[in-house]
Amino acid sequence: MEEKIIKEGKYRYIEKGEGTPIIILHGLMGGLSNFKGVSEYFPQKGYKVLIPELPIYTMPLLKTNVKNFAIYLEKFIEFKGLKDVILLGNSLGGHIGLLHTKLYPEMVKALVITGSSGLYESAMGDGYPKRGDYEFIKKKAQDVFYDPAVATKEIVDEVFATVNDRVKLVKTLSIAKSAIRHNMSKDLPKMNTPTCIIWGENDSVTPPNVAKEFHELLPDSELFWIHKCGHAPMMEHPNEFNEVLDAWLEQRNF
Repeated sequence: MEEKIIKEGKYRYIEKGEGTPIIILHGLMGGLSNFKGVSEYFPQKGYKVLIPELPIYTMPLLKTNVKNFAIYLEKFIEFKGLKDVILLGNSLGGHIGLLHTKLYPEMVKALVITGSSGLYESAMGDGYPKRGDYEFIKKKAQDVFYDPAVATKEIVDEVFATVNDRVKLVKTLSIAKSAIRHNMSKDLPKMNTPTCIIWGENDSVTPPNVAKEFHELLPDSELFWIHKCGHAPMMEHPNEFNEVLDAWLEQRNF
C-alpha cells in the first residue's frame, strides 16, 4: 500500500505513530519508500516516524547544498513543534543529519547513520552518469546493493528519469559536489550526540573503512555491521536493520 503523503505549508511528509519522534532523511536518489520497513516497525514500538521529502530538486540551484538542507530540516522540526528528535539518515540523508546535529545539537537526542556521506563517497563512481544509456544506469543502481535484485525496475526507472532530466541532473551533480566539499572530519570529534552507525559490510559507495572512521571520530558512537549488504541496509535487510536499531534505542533508553 502506498504511504499517504501529507501536504502542509511548504512541506510534504509521511507521519505515522505517536511517541518519541524519529525523523528519517532519504538520500540523493532515494525515495520515501526506501524506509518502508522502518516506518512500519517503529510506530508499533511507541515512536512517531516522520519522513519529510527533502527539496532536492525544488530548491534554487545556488542554495542546493548540504547546509541548506540541514537548515530546511530545522525549519521542518520547528514547524511540527518537535523536540528531542532522533535523526535517521541514509547516504546524503546521513550527512544532512550529521550537519543538522552539529548546527542544532540541543534539538537532537540521538543520531543514526547508515551508508552516510560526510567523510567519503564514490556516488558517481567512474564519472558522470551516461544519459540515455539504460543498461549503464541499471548496472549503477544494482551496484548500490549486495543483491542486485533489490534494484527493481521501478528503482532503475526512477534513477534513469532523474539523470535524463537536465535540471535534475545539474542539481544532482551540484549536491554530490557539495557533499564532497563539506567534509566533516574536523567537526565529528566535537559532536557528543549518541550515534548509532549501521553499515553494510559490502557497501561500495561508502566502503566499510568510512564507517570505521565515523566510529573513531564520533565520541559517543557504536558501530554495527550487516552482512551481505550494500549501501542501503534498511532496504536490503529491513528486519535485521530494525532489530539492531531497536536494541540500541532500548539500551540507551530512547
